[in-house]
Amino acid sequence: MPRAPKVNNVRGLPRIGKPEMSLPLTPPDSLVALMIAISASDERLPTTELLTINRIVNHLPVFADYDQDRIRVVAEMVFDLLTEEDGLDALFGMTREALPEKLHETAYALACDVAAADGSLKESELRLLEEMRYELNIDRLHAAAIERGARARHATV
Repeated sequence: MPRAPKVNNVRGLPRIGKPEMSLPLTPPDSLVALMIAISASDERLPTTELLTINRIVNHLPVFADYDQDRIRVVAEMVFDLLTEEDGLDALFGMTREALPEKLHETAYALACDVAAADGSLKESELRLLEEMRYELNIDRLHAAAIERGARARHATV
């Protein structure tokens, strides 16, 4: 299981106790949680991946009404879950409950974009993407197309 990175939170803000996730995750929260999880899967949070998450939340229609202050709360929840033995299973359970099936491929595509943002995929990221494919029931052919698109979007000269 991936371990949480050794940072307080994604914005370097002081941590204020346990994150308050009193309400169930919303579909956008779930998308953010999976992006944070893929970024944290290699026990680092590369700036390029954090900027990609921020860019995605700022520009995609699925996040049109999303309160960006929730990113920090969701990120802290993900970090806390990743320190628990069955935390990844809990994260997948929460996201499956919150995400409508029509957003499963979107979730996988966003995770692929975040993973590809720093120019290389670590073994831990590849393993987590494989688990996401399984948990989100993404067809192999669709996954390959999504992965190829992410690779193309993040190619360098």
